[in-house]
Amino acid sequence: MAQRQDILDIAGRFRIDGTPGVAEPFGNGLINDSYLIRNTGPGVPDYVLQRINHHIFTDVDLLQSNILAVTGHIRRKLEERGEPDIERRVLRFIEAADGKPYHFDGENYWRLMVHIPRSVSYETIDPRYARYAGLAFGEFQQMLSDIDCELGETIPGFHDMEYRLRQLRQAVEQDRAGRLEGVRDIVEQLESRAWDMCLAERMHREGKLPKRVCHCDTKVNNILFDQGGGILCVIDLDTVMPSYIFSDYGDFLRTAANTGDEDDRDTGNVDFNMEIFEAFTSGYLESAGGFLTPVETEHLPYAAALFPYMQTVRFLWDYLNGDTYYKTGYPEHNLVRTRAQLKLLQSIERKTPQMRAYIEKSLAG
Repeated sequence: MAQRQDILDIAGRFRIDGTPGVAEPFGNGLINDSYLIRNTGPGVPDYVLQRINHHIFTDVDLLQSNILAVTGHIRRKLEERGEPDIERRVLRFIEAADGKPYHFDGENYWRLMVHIPRSVSYETIDPRYARYAGLAFGEFQQMLSDIDCELGETIPGFHDMEYRLRQLRQAVEQDRAGRLEGVRDIVEQLESRAWDMCLAERMHREGKLPKRVCHCDTKVNNILFDQGGGILCVIDLDTVMPSYIFSDYGDFLRTAANTGDEDDRDTGNVDFNMEIFEAFTSGYLESAGGFLTPVETEHLPYAAALFPYMQTVRFLWDYLNGDTYYKTGYPEHNLVRTRAQLKLLQSIERKTPQMRAYIEKSLAG
Protein backbone atom coordinates (compact mmCIF):
# COMPACT_ATOMS: atom_id res chain seq x y z
CA MET A 1 0.00 0.00 0.00
CA ALA A 2 1.44 3.37 -1.01
CA GLN A 3 2.13 6.14 1.52
CA ARG A 4 -0.59 8.79 1.84
CA GLN A 5 1.64 11.67 0.73
CA ASP A 6 2.71 9.68 -2.32
CA ILE A 7 -0.97 9.18 -3.16
CA LEU A 8 -1.67 12.90 -2.87
CA ASP A 9 1.34 13.66 -5.07
CA ILE A 10 0.04 11.27 -7.73
CA ALA A 11 -3.44 12.81 -7.57
CA GLY A 12 -1.79 16.17 -8.19
CA ARG A 13 -0.50 14.83 -11.54
CA PHE A 14 -4.05 15.06 -12.92
CA ARG A 15 -5.98 18.11 -14.14
CA ILE A 16 -8.11 18.45 -11.04
CA ASP A 17 -9.97 21.32 -9.45
CA GLY A 18 -8.97 22.25 -5.94
CA THR A 19 -6.11 20.78 -3.94
CA PRO A 20 -5.88 17.16 -2.74
CA GLY A 21 -5.98 17.29 1.05
CA VAL A 22 -6.57 13.80 2.47
CA ALA A 23 -6.16 10.33 0.96
CA GLU A 24 -7.80 7.26 2.45
CA PRO A 25 -8.27 3.66 1.24
CA PHE A 26 -11.57 3.25 -0.56
CA GLY A 27 -13.74 0.21 -1.34
CA ASN A 28 -12.83 -3.46 -1.18
CA GLY A 29 -11.84 -4.25 -4.76
CA LEU A 30 -9.69 -7.34 -5.30
CA ILE A 31 -7.97 -6.16 -8.49
CA ASN A 32 -7.13 -2.45 -8.23
CA ASP A 33 -6.06 -0.38 -5.20
CA SER A 34 -8.41 2.60 -4.72
CA TYR A 35 -8.14 5.77 -2.66
CA LEU A 36 -10.66 8.48 -1.89
CA ILE A 37 -9.04 11.89 -2.36
CA ARG A 38 -10.68 14.47 -0.12
CA ASN A 39 -10.39 17.80 -1.87
CA THR A 40 -9.95 21.26 -0.41
CA GLY A 41 -11.56 24.39 -1.71
CA PRO A 42 -15.16 25.55 -2.09
CA GLY A 43 -17.44 23.74 -4.53
CA VAL A 44 -14.86 21.24 -5.78
CA PRO A 45 -15.49 17.50 -6.01
CA ASP A 46 -13.68 14.69 -4.28
CA TYR A 47 -11.95 12.11 -6.45
CA VAL A 48 -11.21 8.39 -6.53
CA LEU A 49 -7.66 7.46 -7.50
CA GLN A 50 -7.01 3.90 -8.66
CA ARG A 51 -3.82 2.00 -9.27
CA ILE A 52 -4.54 -0.15 -12.31
CA ASN A 53 -3.47 -3.79 -12.05
CA HIS A 54 -1.48 -3.89 -15.28
CA HIS A 55 -0.52 -7.52 -14.68
CA ILE A 56 -4.15 -8.45 -15.37
CA PHE A 57 -5.01 -5.59 -17.72
CA THR A 58 -1.82 -5.59 -19.74
CA ASP A 59 -2.91 -3.06 -22.40
CA VAL A 60 -3.70 0.02 -20.33
CA ASP A 61 -4.24 2.20 -23.41
CA LEU A 62 -6.91 -0.21 -24.67
CA LEU A 63 -8.43 -0.49 -21.20
CA GLN A 64 -8.85 3.26 -20.79
CA SER A 65 -9.95 3.74 -24.40
CA ASN A 66 -12.79 1.24 -23.84
CA ILE A 67 -13.87 2.92 -20.62
CA LEU A 68 -13.85 6.43 -22.08
CA ALA A 69 -15.81 5.29 -25.14
CA VAL A 70 -18.45 3.65 -22.94
CA THR A 71 -18.81 6.47 -20.41
CA GLY A 72 -18.88 9.08 -23.18
CA HIS A 73 -21.62 7.23 -25.04
CA ILE A 74 -23.72 6.79 -21.91
CA ARG A 75 -23.29 10.47 -21.02
CA ARG A 76 -24.53 11.51 -24.48
CA LYS A 77 -27.53 9.20 -24.15
CA LEU A 78 -28.43 10.69 -20.77
CA GLU A 79 -28.09 14.22 -22.14
CA GLU A 80 -30.31 13.40 -25.13
CA ARG A 81 -32.97 12.07 -22.77
CA GLY A 82 -32.77 15.16 -20.60
CA GLU A 83 -31.92 13.12 -17.52
CA PRO A 84 -31.30 15.13 -14.34
CA ASP A 85 -28.20 14.80 -12.16
CA ILE A 86 -26.07 13.32 -14.95
CA GLU A 87 -22.86 13.70 -12.96
CA ARG A 88 -24.14 11.02 -10.59
CA ARG A 89 -25.43 8.76 -13.37
CA VAL A 90 -22.16 8.04 -15.17
CA LEU A 91 -18.48 7.98 -14.21
CA ARG A 92 -16.25 10.89 -15.27
CA PHE A 93 -12.51 10.40 -15.63
CA ILE A 94 -9.91 13.16 -15.37
CA GLU A 95 -6.99 13.58 -17.74
CA ALA A 96 -3.43 13.48 -16.48
CA ALA A 97 -1.30 16.59 -16.87
CA ASP A 98 0.17 15.22 -20.11
CA GLY A 99 -3.31 14.72 -21.61
CA LYS A 100 -3.35 10.94 -21.26
CA PRO A 101 -6.25 9.12 -19.54
CA TYR A 102 -3.82 7.76 -16.95
CA HIS A 103 -0.56 8.65 -15.21
CA PHE A 104 2.44 6.33 -15.33
CA ASP A 105 4.90 6.87 -12.49
CA GLY A 106 7.60 4.65 -13.94
CA GLU A 107 6.28 1.56 -12.20
CA ASN A 108 2.48 1.78 -11.86
CA TYR A 109 -0.43 3.11 -13.88
CA TRP A 110 -2.98 5.37 -12.18
CA ARG A 111 -6.33 6.83 -13.17
CA LEU A 112 -8.56 9.38 -11.51
CA MET A 113 -12.33 9.75 -11.56
CA VAL A 114 -14.78 12.10 -9.91
CA HIS A 115 -16.26 10.63 -6.74
CA ILE A 116 -20.04 10.29 -6.93
CA PRO A 117 -21.38 11.84 -3.73
CA ARG A 118 -24.29 10.51 -1.66
CA SER A 119 -23.99 7.07 -3.22
CA VAL A 120 -23.98 3.62 -1.66
CA SER A 121 -23.31 0.07 -2.81
CA TYR A 122 -24.40 -3.26 -1.38
CA GLU A 123 -22.65 -6.60 -0.93
CA THR A 124 -25.66 -8.80 -0.15
CA ILE A 125 -28.44 -9.72 -2.51
CA ASP A 126 -32.16 -10.25 -2.02
CA PRO A 127 -35.03 -10.31 -4.54
CA ARG A 128 -35.48 -6.54 -4.35
CA TYR A 129 -31.86 -5.80 -5.23
CA ALA A 130 -31.71 -8.66 -7.70
CA ARG A 131 -34.44 -6.89 -9.66
CA TYR A 132 -32.57 -3.58 -9.37
CA ALA A 133 -29.46 -5.31 -10.69
CA GLY A 134 -31.41 -6.71 -13.65
CA LEU A 135 -32.73 -3.25 -14.45
CA ALA A 136 -29.30 -1.64 -14.13
CA PHE A 137 -27.30 -4.12 -16.18
CA GLY A 138 -30.05 -4.44 -18.78
CA GLU A 139 -30.14 -0.66 -19.20
CA PHE A 140 -26.35 -0.60 -19.38
CA GLN A 141 -26.42 -3.03 -22.30
CA GLN A 142 -29.35 -1.22 -23.91
CA MET A 143 -27.62 2.17 -23.86
CA LEU A 144 -24.50 0.66 -25.42
CA SER A 145 -26.34 -1.40 -28.06
CA ASP A 146 -25.73 1.32 -30.67
CA ILE A 147 -22.23 2.49 -29.69
CA ASP A 148 -20.46 3.67 -32.82
CA CYS A 149 -16.96 2.35 -32.15
CA GLU A 150 -15.41 -1.07 -31.77
CA LEU A 151 -14.07 -1.96 -28.35
CA GLY A 152 -11.18 -4.31 -27.72
CA GLU A 153 -10.92 -7.28 -25.36
CA THR A 154 -9.26 -6.15 -22.13
CA ILE A 155 -8.77 -9.82 -21.17
CA PRO A 156 -8.63 -11.89 -24.39
CA GLY A 157 -10.73 -15.05 -24.25
CA PHE A 158 -12.21 -14.05 -20.89
CA HIS A 159 -15.65 -15.62 -21.47
CA ASP A 160 -14.77 -17.84 -24.45
CA MET A 161 -15.94 -21.33 -23.52
CA GLU A 162 -14.01 -23.07 -26.28
CA TYR A 163 -10.81 -21.38 -25.12
CA ARG A 164 -11.43 -22.36 -21.49
CA LEU A 165 -11.96 -25.98 -22.50
CA ARG A 166 -8.71 -25.95 -24.47
CA GLN A 167 -6.97 -24.77 -21.32
CA LEU A 168 -8.52 -27.59 -19.29
CA ARG A 169 -7.66 -30.25 -21.85
CA GLN A 170 -4.05 -29.11 -21.87
CA ALA A 171 -3.99 -29.28 -18.07
CA VAL A 172 -5.44 -32.81 -18.18
CA GLU A 173 -2.84 -33.88 -20.72
CA GLN A 174 0.09 -32.42 -18.76
CA ASP A 175 -1.17 -33.24 -15.22
CA ARG A 176 1.59 -31.04 -13.79
CA ALA A 177 0.55 -31.43 -10.15
CA GLY A 178 -0.19 -35.15 -10.39
CA ARG A 179 -3.81 -34.66 -9.37
CA LEU A 180 -5.65 -36.04 -12.38
CA GLU A 181 -6.37 -39.51 -11.03
CA GLY A 182 -8.56 -38.14 -8.25
CA VAL A 183 -10.74 -35.98 -10.52
CA ARG A 184 -11.29 -38.10 -13.62
CA ASP A 185 -15.00 -38.31 -12.78
CA ILE A 186 -15.30 -34.51 -12.87
CA VAL A 187 -13.36 -34.30 -16.13
CA GLU A 188 -15.76 -36.84 -17.65
CA GLN A 189 -18.80 -34.87 -16.45
CA LEU A 190 -17.42 -31.68 -17.97
CA GLU A 191 -16.54 -33.35 -21.25
CA SER A 192 -20.03 -34.86 -21.50
CA ARG A 193 -21.44 -31.31 -21.53
CA ALA A 194 -18.73 -29.68 -23.63
CA TRP A 195 -20.55 -29.64 -26.98
CA ASP A 196 -23.71 -28.14 -25.49
CA MET A 197 -21.80 -25.54 -23.47
CA CYS A 198 -19.92 -24.26 -26.55
CA LEU A 199 -23.20 -23.40 -28.27
CA ALA A 200 -22.63 -19.62 -28.10
CA GLU A 201 -19.40 -19.74 -30.10
CA ARG A 202 -21.01 -21.94 -32.75
CA MET A 203 -24.07 -19.70 -33.06
CA HIS A 204 -21.82 -16.66 -33.40
CA ARG A 205 -19.82 -18.26 -36.22
CA GLU A 206 -23.10 -19.13 -37.94
CA GLY A 207 -24.22 -15.49 -37.75
CA LYS A 208 -27.08 -16.25 -35.36
CA LEU A 209 -25.73 -14.65 -32.18
CA PRO A 210 -24.30 -11.10 -32.07
CA LYS A 211 -21.59 -9.81 -29.83
CA ARG A 212 -22.61 -6.84 -27.71
CA VAL A 213 -20.84 -4.43 -25.41
CA CYS A 214 -21.11 -6.16 -22.03
CA HIS A 215 -19.94 -5.41 -18.51
CA CYS A 216 -18.63 -8.96 -17.92
CA ASP A 217 -18.47 -8.61 -14.12
CA THR A 218 -22.09 -8.25 -13.09
CA LYS A 219 -22.17 -8.24 -9.31
CA VAL A 220 -24.59 -6.21 -7.23
CA ASN A 221 -21.68 -4.31 -5.66
CA ASN A 222 -20.82 -2.98 -9.12
CA ILE A 223 -23.94 -0.79 -9.01
CA LEU A 224 -24.18 2.53 -7.19
CA PHE A 225 -27.48 3.50 -5.58
CA ASP A 226 -28.60 6.80 -4.14
CA GLN A 227 -29.42 6.93 -0.47
CA GLY A 228 -33.11 6.47 -1.23
CA GLY A 229 -32.48 3.15 -3.02
CA GLY A 230 -32.69 4.42 -6.61
CA ILE A 231 -30.19 3.20 -9.22
CA LEU A 232 -27.45 5.68 -10.10
CA CYS A 233 -24.97 3.90 -12.36
CA VAL A 234 -22.91 0.82 -13.12
CA ILE A 235 -19.26 1.00 -12.04
CA ASP A 236 -16.05 -1.07 -12.24
CA LEU A 237 -15.76 -0.94 -16.01
CA ASP A 238 -12.40 -2.67 -16.52
CA THR A 239 -13.98 -5.77 -18.06
CA VAL A 240 -16.35 -3.90 -20.40
CA MET A 241 -15.72 -5.46 -23.80
CA PRO A 242 -17.44 -7.28 -26.67
CA SER A 243 -19.17 -10.46 -25.52
CA TYR A 244 -22.47 -12.28 -25.73
CA ILE A 245 -25.26 -10.93 -23.53
CA PHE A 246 -25.02 -14.27 -21.75
CA SER A 247 -21.94 -12.91 -19.96
CA ASP A 248 -23.84 -10.30 -17.98
CA TYR A 249 -26.95 -12.39 -17.44
CA GLY A 250 -25.35 -15.72 -16.56
CA ASP A 251 -22.47 -14.53 -14.44
CA PHE A 252 -24.74 -12.47 -12.18
CA LEU A 253 -26.93 -15.50 -11.49
CA ARG A 254 -23.89 -17.69 -10.87
CA THR A 255 -22.99 -15.67 -7.80
CA ALA A 256 -26.28 -14.09 -6.71
CA ALA A 257 -28.58 -17.12 -7.04
CA ASN A 258 -26.23 -19.58 -5.36
CA THR A 259 -27.64 -20.49 -1.93
CA GLY A 260 -24.19 -21.62 -0.80
CA ASP A 261 -20.71 -20.17 -1.01
CA GLU A 262 -18.56 -20.34 -4.12
CA ASP A 263 -16.15 -22.49 -2.13
CA ASP A 264 -18.68 -24.27 0.09
CA ARG A 265 -17.20 -27.43 1.54
CA ASP A 266 -20.73 -28.77 2.08
CA THR A 267 -22.30 -29.03 -1.36
CA GLY A 268 -25.60 -29.73 0.39
CA ASN A 269 -25.79 -25.97 0.95
CA VAL A 270 -25.56 -25.26 -2.77
CA ASP A 271 -28.74 -24.80 -4.76
CA PHE A 272 -30.08 -22.41 -7.41
CA ASN A 273 -32.41 -19.80 -5.91
CA MET A 274 -35.38 -19.40 -8.25
CA GLU A 275 -36.65 -16.34 -6.39
CA ILE A 276 -33.42 -14.47 -7.20
CA PHE A 277 -33.58 -15.80 -10.76
CA GLU A 278 -37.11 -14.49 -11.30
CA ALA A 279 -36.39 -11.09 -9.75
CA PHE A 280 -33.23 -10.52 -11.78
CA THR A 281 -34.80 -11.80 -15.00
CA SER A 282 -37.83 -9.57 -14.50
CA GLY A 283 -35.68 -6.46 -14.23
CA TYR A 284 -33.34 -7.52 -17.01
CA LEU A 285 -36.09 -8.22 -19.55
CA GLU A 286 -37.83 -4.95 -18.65
CA SER A 287 -34.78 -2.84 -19.45
CA ALA A 288 -32.99 -4.94 -22.10
CA GLY A 289 -35.91 -6.71 -23.78
CA GLY A 290 -36.32 -3.99 -26.41
CA PHE A 291 -33.06 -4.78 -28.20
CA LEU A 292 -32.55 -8.49 -27.50
CA THR A 293 -33.08 -10.90 -30.36
CA PRO A 294 -35.33 -13.97 -30.01
CA VAL A 295 -32.21 -16.16 -30.07
CA GLU A 296 -30.77 -14.27 -27.11
CA THR A 297 -33.90 -14.44 -24.97
CA GLU A 298 -34.52 -18.09 -25.87
CA HIS A 299 -31.08 -19.04 -24.60
CA LEU A 300 -31.09 -17.20 -21.27
CA PRO A 301 -31.49 -20.51 -19.35
CA TYR A 302 -28.43 -21.76 -21.26
CA ALA A 303 -26.58 -18.66 -20.02
CA ALA A 304 -27.54 -19.48 -16.43
CA ALA A 305 -25.92 -22.91 -16.82
CA LEU A 306 -22.96 -21.73 -18.89
CA PHE A 307 -21.23 -19.71 -16.21
CA PRO A 308 -21.19 -22.29 -13.40
CA TYR A 309 -19.93 -24.72 -16.04
CA MET A 310 -17.23 -22.28 -17.15
CA GLN A 311 -16.18 -21.61 -13.58
CA THR A 312 -16.05 -25.35 -12.82
CA VAL A 313 -13.72 -25.73 -15.81
CA ARG A 314 -11.53 -22.83 -14.65
CA PHE A 315 -11.24 -24.00 -11.03
CA LEU A 316 -10.40 -27.55 -12.13
CA TRP A 317 -7.87 -26.24 -14.66
CA ASP A 318 -6.10 -24.34 -11.90
CA TYR A 319 -6.26 -27.31 -9.52
CA LEU A 320 -4.65 -29.59 -12.11
CA ASN A 321 -1.95 -26.99 -12.79
CA GLY A 322 -1.02 -26.76 -9.11
CA ASP A 323 -3.01 -23.67 -8.03
CA THR A 324 -1.09 -21.06 -9.99
CA TYR A 325 -3.93 -18.65 -10.85
CA TYR A 326 -6.51 -18.31 -8.07
CA LYS A 327 -5.53 -17.49 -4.51
CA THR A 328 -6.06 -20.55 -2.31
CA GLY A 329 -6.35 -20.93 1.44
CA TYR A 330 -5.50 -24.64 1.62
CA PRO A 331 -4.29 -27.40 -0.75
CA GLU A 332 -7.74 -28.64 -1.83
CA HIS A 333 -9.33 -25.19 -2.13
CA ASN A 334 -9.69 -25.22 -5.91
CA LEU A 335 -11.11 -28.73 -5.80
CA VAL A 336 -13.69 -27.64 -3.23
CA ARG A 337 -14.58 -24.73 -5.50
CA THR A 338 -14.84 -27.09 -8.45
CA ARG A 339 -17.26 -29.43 -6.68
CA ALA A 340 -19.40 -26.53 -5.40
CA GLN A 341 -19.72 -25.03 -8.88
CA LEU A 342 -20.54 -28.42 -10.37
CA LYS A 343 -23.31 -28.85 -7.79
CA LEU A 344 -24.71 -25.43 -8.73
CA LEU A 345 -24.65 -26.41 -12.41
CA GLN A 346 -26.55 -29.62 -11.66
CA SER A 347 -29.19 -27.66 -9.74
CA ILE A 348 -29.60 -25.24 -12.66
CA GLU A 349 -29.98 -28.12 -15.10
CA ARG A 350 -32.82 -29.56 -13.00
CA LYS A 351 -34.57 -26.20 -12.88
CA THR A 352 -34.14 -25.28 -16.55
CA PRO A 353 -37.76 -26.18 -17.45
CA GLN A 354 -38.98 -23.77 -14.73
CA MET A 355 -36.69 -21.06 -16.05
CA ARG A 356 -37.92 -21.52 -19.59
CA ALA A 357 -41.53 -21.34 -18.45
CA TYR A 358 -40.92 -18.15 -16.47
CA ILE A 359 -39.16 -16.42 -19.39
CA GLU A 360 -41.85 -17.46 -21.88
CA LYS A 361 -44.56 -16.17 -19.53
CA SER A 362 -42.71 -12.89 -18.99
CA LEU A 363 -42.26 -12.28 -22.72
CA ALA A 364 -45.88 -13.15 -23.46
CA GLY A 365 -47.24 -10.92 -20.70
